[in-house]
Amino acid sequence: MKVGIVSDTHGCAATWRDVYSRYFADAELIIHAGDILYHGPRNSIPAEYDPKLLAEELNVCPVPLIMACGNCDAEIDGMVLDMPVQAPYAYIMRDNLRIIVNHGHHLEDDEDKWKMAQKMKAGLIITGHTHIAALEKRDGIIRLNPGSPSAAMSKREDKRGTIGIIENGRVEILDVQTGEILGTANF
Repeated sequence: MKVGIVSDTHGCAATWRDVYSRYFADAELIIHAGDILYHGPRNSIPAEYDPKLLAEELNVCPVPLIMACGNCDAEIDGMVLDMPVQAPYAYIMRDNLRIIVNHGHHLEDDEDKWKMAQKMKAGLIITGHTHIAALEKRDGIIRLNPGSPSAAMSKREDKRGTIGIIENGRVEILDVQTGEILGTANF
């Protein structure tokens, strides 16, 4: 099973198209950790910003999408997207793996994320919000933030756009432009 993981697309339709064609077209499921269509007041508007086009692209995506609500997502998203934006989190059972997806803006710190995963007996917790990829494993739980796929929206020092992939019993963070694996964790 291959699962594509993304967060903080913020209306970047061209980046989505690239990520989908290069990394997610052969996935069985795509998980989006929020901030799907809009740029939000704290972010600059990137040149590729086109939330209407991104909504259209997501609506015709042949791979099932599960999306959690981010702080920049609004009720209007549910009116233009053909799938629900779940709030405050999405809970997924896949191949005996419990996955929690929460944008992360209401979780005060990383310790709160670990506590949520433990309470819900999750093997994987996926968050977004920071636009900075992170991957670590503790007490049998993997915590993943795929970052933002758009270099224009990245808040990494190196401005790399990043995504996550689950495949063959492990989670990877990838650089969108180069395909370089930036981190891995095994289940």
